[in-house]
Amino acid sequence: MLLLGVLVGALALAAVVPGASAVSSTPPPVAAPTPLPVDTDADYQLGGVRPVPARVGIVVRDRRAEPVPGRYNVCYVNGFQTQPDERAFWRARPGLLLRDGGRPVADEEWGEWLLDLRTAATRERLARIVGRWTRGCARSGFDAVEYDNLDSFSRSHGLLTRRQALAFARLLVRDAHRAGLAAGQKNLPGLRGTRVGFDFAVAEECGRYRECGRYAASYGRRVLAVEYRARDFRRTCRTRGKAWAVVLRDRDVSPRGVRRWC
Repeated sequence: MLLLGVLVGALALAAVVPGASAVSSTPPPVAAPTPLPVDTDADYQLGGVRPVPARVGIVVRDRRAEPVPGRYNVCYVNGFQTQPDERAFWRARPGLLLRDGGRPVADEEWGEWLLDLRTAATRERLARIVGRWTRGCARSGFDAVEYDNLDSFSRSHGLLTRRQALAFARLLVRDAHRAGLAAGQKNLPGLRGTRVGFDFAVAEECGRYRECGRYAASYGRRVLAVEYRARDFRRTCRTRGKAWAVVLRDRDVSPRGVRRWC
């Protein structure tokens, strides 16, 4: 009886004394995402890495690249379409590609297949894959993630809807925040992205298509603007350059391509 009493007392002590248990079932809390900085320039390096000038405080790189020490690093993830060099990966996962008559539906301009977002079950399967990439960004030291091709439903020949895309976007934003990363909206101007949970936007060619104001309505100064034509770049610098990070890049965002700031 004495031995039993000692054991019961030890268990009770472990239940109330911090650190008495060797293993905790509660994971450590994740730090809140760091907001996108303002009053600095940004570089958009998706096609390959290059040295970063001192004036640049924000760098966007592919999820397979290394972040830049001492800068705010945004991890590029193609969240709604496939990368052209990952077709074998997606072929090996049946039921995740959007198909029309048995053939994958493609974004012909970029040679990318669209992901099938039509059912909640498939969206969850896809979110598990993209979520692994997102957690990889966090482990590598990125501060934020941008999910490309939110507007892929507009290229789906009517097979996908805006509602389905936003339902999937909420899953991706959830996973980004759980990993401690800020989440960036890419494409679909006019969306009140903060209602989905996005923290900032990457606005491609908003000067060319007169869409910059629609991003500003949701995100204020927390917008990165990327232009690919010099005249559009000049326009965006004139109208948004004092508030936003605006960069001119070549369309291939290559390591030796065009790179200018306001």
